[in-house]
Amino acid sequence: MSDESPRRASRIILLDERDRILLMNGFEPDDPATTWWFTPGGGLEAGETWEEAARRELAEETGITEVELGPVLWRRTCSFPFDGRRWDQEECYYLARTGQRPVWTGGGTELERRSVTGLRWWTCEELLATHETVYPTKLAGLLRTLLDEGPPRTPVLLETERA
Repeated sequence: MSDESPRRASRIILLDERDRILLMNGFEPDDPATTWWFTPGGGLEAGETWEEAARRELAEETGITEVELGPVLWRRTCSFPFDGRRWDQEECYYLARTGQRPVWTGGGTELERRSVTGLRWWTCEELLATHETVYPTKLAGLLRTLLDEGPPRTPVLLETERA
């Protein structure tokens, strides 16, 4: 993969038995007051499939290994500044369900240890009502549609987000 190629990242829409979604709380390492919530997941390693990355990242970030990984719900591209550089990323969002309780592991990387504070289950109503920053930015509406209508027949291509 060349330097110009976007990073490929698997993300997980992890729901518990009460249809709450698990999100991680992160911040800009150089500005801890700039915070946001985001789904578990991360970059594919060499030779890894999207699904393998989703399972590995979930285990590394939450300790959850007992998961029913479902279909790919959404795909998107995004570009954002973080930790002194611009990240261009292609993302694939998997639906997953678990009854296992998460544990903030501190993350698998040094950067995660410097920029993530923990985990929280959110109801759809809480997401719809929050004024906190959540990525992807339309996650509350996407989750509402998912819970009301079920997974799409084929992955939905989300709008490109650029921060």
